[in-house]
Amino acid sequence: MKTNFLTLDNGRAVPRDKIPHLSFENFREEALAIVGDGGNVVQFFAYQDTDHTLKMLAVLRSKDHTLLAAGCDAPPSWPALSAICRPFHLFEREMAEQFGLRPEGHPWLKMVRYHANWMGKEDIFGNDYREDIPGNYDYYSVTGDEIHEVAVGPVHAGVIEPGHFRFNCIGEKVLHLEIQLGYQHRGVELLLLKAGASRLPIIAEGIAGDTAIGHSLCMAQAVEGLAGIEVDQGARISRTIALELERIANHVGDLGALSGDVAFLPVANYCGRMRGDFLNMSLWMCGNRFGKGLVRPGGVRFALTDEDRSVLLGRINELKPQVEHVIDLLFSTSSVRARFEDCGVVPTEIAKKLGLVGPSGRASSLPYDARRCFPTEYYSQLSIPESALAGCDVYARARVRADEVLQSIGIIQSLLSHSVNTHPVETIDFALAPSSFTVAINEAWRGEVSHALLTDGNGKLLRYKIKDPSFHNWNGLAMALRNTGISDFPLNNKSFNLSYCGFDL
Repeated sequence: MKTNFLTLDNGRAVPRDKIPHLSFENFREEALAIVGDGGNVVQFFAYQDTDHTLKMLAVLRSKDHTLLAAGCDAPPSWPALSAICRPFHLFEREMAEQFGLRPEGHPWLKMVRYHANWMGKEDIFGNDYREDIPGNYDYYSVTGDEIHEVAVGPVHAGVIEPGHFRFNCIGEKVLHLEIQLGYQHRGVELLLLKAGASRLPIIAEGIAGDTAIGHSLCMAQAVEGLAGIEVDQGARISRTIALELERIANHVGDLGALSGDVAFLPVANYCGRMRGDFLNMSLWMCGNRFGKGLVRPGGVRFALTDEDRSVLLGRINELKPQVEHVIDLLFSTSSVRARFEDCGVVPTEIAKKLGLVGPSGRASSLPYDARRCFPTEYYSQLSIPESALAGCDVYARARVRADEVLQSIGIIQSLLSHSVNTHPVETIDFALAPSSFTVAINEAWRGEVSHALLTDGNGKLLRYKIKDPSFHNWNGLAMALRNTGISDFPLNNKSFNLSYCGFDL
């Protein structure tokens, strides 16, 4: 389709004056057309320009996997895009909270992270919310003599992050689940604007600890794009290996947790041990089991020697048949399949409307994978197969993870089979291009991670926008619970395994 939006390259900087600045009416019309035609929202945010005006900028991906960007002046209020096209839903709520902008007719305008308006203006949610904690508001409720509510969290019976779940039930059947987050809000986006260059990687690695590689890689690529830094081939291979190790460790852990939720303890125990084995491979690469300290703008801090490759290759060759055996045991057990199949179904059309990404989207027949559609690092040299399934249920979400574990093992084996020569970087001095914009996208283990950076005329960061895949996918969990027994909540929750802190920022 013809559009006035600018075509972008993943991780490549463009001058801000090249980004089309449209009237809001044209911006809205074209954005709705792109997403309505099978595209999705990568980024949609507001920012205060150097002349103190408020502007909007959207980065969309079309159905043919083209990145498109355009901006406009931000009106104080506007007819909500999400009233017509649901993928804009949370982005508009976020702008309302951050800048006091009002999307009129928004289907469910409430706070996202419970923080004060960035502009210091009066908020649009009520006079006292700044003193409130997340969840202190009137929840959606279903009326009826036989309706009852069940509240879970924010404090949970385990060492996990806080989040509140409010169920409206009739008997054991869930009619509606409302998910309230925001308890982990740390002000990461504002912190990144104030931090020095040496602090950017440290902050990015802590956005979501289980996605340290995914977020630090996006940060590094965005900085490299703005600073014109070229990364050598060896560093790209090391980064790819690290991202795939992060994917394997988390997927294996999830498969074990799903097994535990249906009381199939052999696989739960096997996966718990193997997850540790894969985490220890990341430890070998950089001294940290979660990959922290590895990725930096300009490359990686640690080279992979021939001895390192030999050790890592030996370990993954030893683990591969164990993983295959455990996956076969899990999915060949009839009692497991009976619990997984037809549980927590998110139909394809609903998944499209919500804009689900990653394994959650691929389990509902949405084949999008950023490694294949917007390849970075060494992925352009690899063949990433489509792993979308039609089941749309817990079984499909587990099966996609299992398939991706085996794919990732094969990728790492191939990358470790030849020499990896790189020059390690500790810190690098860089100057960001003035009045420029870049967006970096990677397929982390939960799905599409994106960092978007804007600079002012002096090359200083003007806006740093982060999107974790959980930002898209939490509403998918809510839909999975509809008309499902409340006792299936832990199983469905683990089948998505979304991030609280990655959403809360």
